[in-house]
Amino acid sequence: MKKLLIISPYFAPVNAADMQRIRMSVPYFAEFGWEPTVVMVAQKYTDLQTDVLLSANIPSNVKIHQVKALSKKLTSKFGLGSIALRSLWLYKKKVNQILKAEKFDLIYFSTTQFPVLILGAYWKKKFSIPYVVDMQDPWYSMYYEDKPKAERPAKYWFSSRLDKNLEPIAMNHVDGLISVSQAYLDTLNKRYPRLKSLPQQVITFGACQKDFELVQKKQYKFELPFRKTDGLTHLVYVGRGGNDMKEALTLLFKGFKKGLADQYEHFSKLRFHFIGTSYAPFGTGIQTIMPIADAMGISAYVEEQTDRIPYFQGIFTLLNADGLVVIGSNDQQYTASKLYPYILAEKPLLAFFHPESSAANIIKECEAGVVFSLSDEDLTIDKISHELYLILSGKKNSATDWSAFELYTAKNLTTKQCDLFNRVIANQKT
Repeated sequence: MKKLLIISPYFAPVNAADMQRIRMSVPYFAEFGWEPTVVMVAQKYTDLQTDVLLSANIPSNVKIHQVKALSKKLTSKFGLGSIALRSLWLYKKKVNQILKAEKFDLIYFSTTQFPVLILGAYWKKKFSIPYVVDMQDPWYSMYYEDKPKAERPAKYWFSSRLDKNLEPIAMNHVDGLISVSQAYLDTLNKRYPRLKSLPQQVITFGACQKDFELVQKKQYKFELPFRKTDGLTHLVYVGRGGNDMKEALTLLFKGFKKGLADQYEHFSKLRFHFIGTSYAPFGTGIQTIMPIADAMGISAYVEEQTDRIPYFQGIFTLLNADGLVVIGSNDQQYTASKLYPYILAEKPLLAFFHPESSAANIIKECEAGVVFSLSDEDLTIDKISHELYLILSGKKNSATDWSAFELYTAKNLTTKQCDLFNRVIANQKT
């Protein structure tokens, strides 16, 4: 059995999107020849919500080490709140101890807390252990360079320059890459030509049916984050918002407005709920969806809650919706990491994506919903209105091709990860 050391600053029970790949893969690694050990930041040093159910399906024999982090109260005085920067030195110290005491075949970074990735090069040199990086998001990105200052993330000037300087440290020594998007790999291969000769593969997040079974068994534990009023039809989106989703939201709302104008009696019974749209600490998120609804004169039909909700409550919310919408970015590299719960919820599904988005292709392959392209506004407004009418009238049902969807199960995608690990190890022996 080969030994895998996983670096995931956020891990169960912390409710963070970037730990879901590991959480869903850990139950299957041993089956495919890899014994996993996880190193996370102790949850008391994070400011994210926790959900104890996230740990329910993690095998009891999986070792989980916890590292400390500098206090955010201290580092925020210098404008640094990132868990990656606060834990970087302590990660180095803790993993040094682990690697001195135990032999590992591979180090696997699966996180969007990118600064910790530079430790891969250090541990490779010190302990002769190869490492693989899982690119769930772009690291150094120029997406916001031509955007107005108001649309850029907080502290963009600092973070973009930090990313520009740190990314090469990790990429100039990495031994293999996994990514949720081919576009991410294409960007990195162009930027660092050495990567072209390394094992790399696009592997999306996995779908975990067990999570839905758990929610259905424990429904009494959850409450809906919105009021489900009888006589109304409730469409739900659980996930982040942002200025890069304005085009998708505008399309959706234009289709809705057309329906209001044409069939007010029906469409006035529709309500949109956007939940967990900000990554900001509880109570501090800035709405990015309601301003669009306000400008379009439909705020009476739209609700936005910026505070994130626990993962399993999110599943419960999807299961209790009348229909679901997935809002995508105008960035072609974007892929929705939480796409599969929307499909597994078996509800009427409308999705809005860039035409080259991998998430759009998955929905089409599985026949799990209707996908609208951000590039075809003139052609899609009528169709959006029609699809909304079908949901309102109860004539729209889920018709997913489950045999096609099998390709995206957590177990199957863990197999692909392990295949790449094996290729990396084989390269070390040649």
